[in-house]
Amino acid sequence: MTENYSRKERQDRLFRKASETLLLSGNCAQTSFIVLQEEFALVDGNVLKALTPFPGLGLRGETCGAVTGCLMALGLVFGRDRLDDWETFTLSLKPARNFCRSFVELNGSTACAKILESRLGQCFDLADSAGWNEYIAAGGPGACGELVAGAVQLAAEIIMDHD
Repeated sequence: MTENYSRKERQDRLFRKASETLLLSGNCAQTSFIVLQEEFALVDGNVLKALTPFPGLGLRGETCGAVTGCLMALGLVFGRDRLDDWETFTLSLKPARNFCRSFVELNGSTACAKILESRLGQCFDLADSAGWNEYIAAGGPGACGELVAGAVQLAAEIIMDHD
């Protein structure tokens, strides 16, 4: 989708799309990846399906799914096709590290539990229905929607700078 949008309009549209998609899917990893996949026509094979258990790495409070989803998208843009292509491997680390550094600057961490505690004042056991309900009541979907949308914008900036 590369219609004649200004960079700001494109980023605003991506923010809205990521927020809406997260509400539909409830999965930050899949949301961040699919929004970038659709925007930049990334070929995925079965990446979307593979990202199913990735929110907080299995809802354990570990790496935020927005990070893994965006890194998967960045890998499709900057990654290597052959295991012995060390030059591309090395070059792919710069955009990935830039994304992670910017994500941490905005959110304080890449860890789901730390981010939720910072934004919502507590950690949640998202794999437990009671914990999930507490997360919902605390405004988790809105907070995570903003976070995922921001992550998508960060990754999109890196991809657009590459285009």
